[in-house]
This record gives sequence, structure tokens and C-alpha cells, in this order.
Amino acid sequence: MTAAPETSPVARLHTIGAVCDRLREEFPYISISKIRYLEDQGLLQPTRTRGGYRLFSEADVGRLILILRLQRDEFLPLRVIREELRATTVERAKRRSAGLRGQENEIEMSELCERAGISAEFARQLEDFSLLAPRVEAGDRLYRESEADIALACARIARHGIDARHLRAFRTAAGRQSALLEQVVAPALRSRSTERRSAALEDLENLAGAAQELAQLLLTRDLREVVDR
Repeated sequence: MTAAPETSPVARLHTIGAVCDRLREEFPYISISKIRYLEDQGLLQPTRTRGGYRLFSEADVGRLILILRLQRDEFLPLRVIREELRATTVERAKRRSAGLRGQENEIEMSELCERAGISAEFARQLEDFSLLAPRVEAGDRLYRESEADIALACARIARHGIDARHLRAFRTAAGRQSALLEQVVAPALRSRSTERRSAALEDLENLAGAAQELAQLLLTRDLREVVDR
């Protein structure tokens, strides 16, 4: 049997072997069997030739790189990666960046745990230390969708041995920052003027972005000092 060509210059399709060779520099342990496994799990859908050869487009390769980086850098389980890939860009943006104006949907604890890849026990620990803030209705806990992102971030840090009790430091810092920004815009937000309230909300969003950037820069500076010691 004649082997299929490694690449198709016109369609820019790549065989599974060519994809392996291309990614091996960044992912030394990548293998054909690993890629086939991800396909079996429904995370990849390469096209097939009549002879059964897998052919990967540039979009397929980009998707594979994203999956491998999420596994390597963020330690995400496949079920969480599958959820991220299933959501459209618009849906992810809506969930992650609803901001201060957007209306978020609510989810139950089971869905939050599924999205974040955490146990119900860990979710309850996060609640105990105010990292998750559900709304209780008729005995059921309901979470904003963005709470799943908070839980996921907490889980990523916890994998390094930092428990929920110590994660409370992040909640405390965020509370202090929000209280400070509230003092700046609170009077305008309570105004009867629609225009003044709208302007105050825009100011608050701008302040939030600047505060987030400042916090990131200060953290990076402190960690550089740790590295340089």
C-alpha cells in the first residue's frame, strides 16, 4: 500500500505522523497513540481519506496544541477541556467576561463541579472561606456561571498544595480592593440620574481593569524578587 503524502500543499492538510514531528519540540512525549486517544475521546475530529488516513488541518493542529497546553500547564482533566472546547468563543467570552453589566445564568453545584473538575467537598470548602458565594433557594445552591471559573482557578492553585483555608487570602485582597473602588463611585451609582449612573459604571469598569493590571504587576515584581534571591 502506498503511503499518503505527508502534507497537501493545496489544502494544507497534514498526516498524523507529520503533526507528531511538528509538535515534538514543544511536546517531547507526543505520540501517534496519544493523538489517536484524544480523537477517541471526541476532542479531535480530523478528516479521513478514502483509504482511512487521518488528515489534520491547521485548525485541527491548533486545537491539538491548545489541548496539550491545557493538560501540561493547567493540569485540566479531559472532561473540563472538552467543556471548554465545546463552548463557542462567544459563549466563553460571555461566561468569563460578563463584567459588571452582564446578566449571568445560574448553575447547580453538580454542574459547577463538572466545569471546574472539582469535588463537591472541595466546593463546600471554598464556600466556607467565601471563595464561592452561592444563592440558596429552597435549599438548593445556585451559582453564577463565573463562579465555575473561580472554582477552576482555586483548583489549579490547590494542586500545588495550597488548601482552601490559605486561598482565603485572595478573597480578602479582592474584598479590600473592591471596597476601595466602591468608595470612589458609590455616590454616583446611587444617583437618580441614569446618565450619572451609567458614567459611574463605566468608571468602575475602567478602575477594575486598572486595579487588576496593577495587582498583576505588583505580584510579578514580588515573584521576580523571589527568583532573584
